[in-house]
Amino acid sequence: MFAANQVQARTERSSKSADTHLQWMRTHRQLLIWLGLIAAFTLLLWFTVLAALDRPIQRAEISGKFTQVSKLQIEQVLEPFAHRGFISIDLAAVKKSIEQIPWIEYARVERAWPDGLRVMVTEQTAIARWGEKGLLNGRGELFLPEARDVPKDLPLLEGPEGASGQVAKLYLDTYARLLAIGLRISHVALDERGAWVLNLSNGVEVRLGSQDISARLERFITAANVVVTRAGEVRYVDMRYSNGFSIGWGGAHAGSSAAQNEGSDDHV
Repeated sequence: MFAANQVQARTERSSKSADTHLQWMRTHRQLLIWLGLIAAFTLLLWFTVLAALDRPIQRAEISGKFTQVSKLQIEQVLEPFAHRGFISIDLAAVKKSIEQIPWIEYARVERAWPDGLRVMVTEQTAIARWGEKGLLNGRGELFLPEARDVPKDLPLLEGPEGASGQVAKLYLDTYARLLAIGLRISHVALDERGAWVLNLSNGVEVRLGSQDISARLERFITAANVVVTRAGEVRYVDMRYSNGFSIGWGGAHAGSSAAQNEGSDDHV
């Protein structure tokens, strides 16, 4: 009997709640209708404005300093995006497509009111060759493994597969310091055993070996005045000593002489 009374009480409360809700809706029916109309009008207005603004792309303004890439190449990449909506076009996708062009380092893409795109590109700058056909940029990245035309005046860097970043780092860390004392690097080689050799543009070979490369470079730079002042007589400088180096002379001074040598540690 008690349980039946509880069920009846709950039913009466539910009925009263439903009646209250219906009464509130009847009282505020006009307000709800107005709110619905306003929402529908706002949504319609939004889609109307969007449709008006999202007119098809008709033009592209392309700018940049072009030496390796032509505007025509960029226009061809943009063709699949022609007539996309001004608002709905995916600018990130356009940017990514342009940056797939091998010589493009960076692209900035913006909307140009009312129906165009503004594209600004920056080309890669090749600072060295990698092997026979590769090109490295200023960050030491191999941005073009198979270049059609490789500038022969660029320094040549060589090494085992996958070592381009390591070789480029040594070149970039050393190039400016040697240039400051009148020496220019023309070739950097890392062999399979981990031994380094630098060739200078004046024909001098610098043998660094495979150990303590940073320390040996420092010693070479400190003693490089010999190479600067007598470059025509020096064939090579061998830095593969624990504390010193040896010089291989050419011409009338053919042979070698040592300076501060205290034993060779990784001659091969």
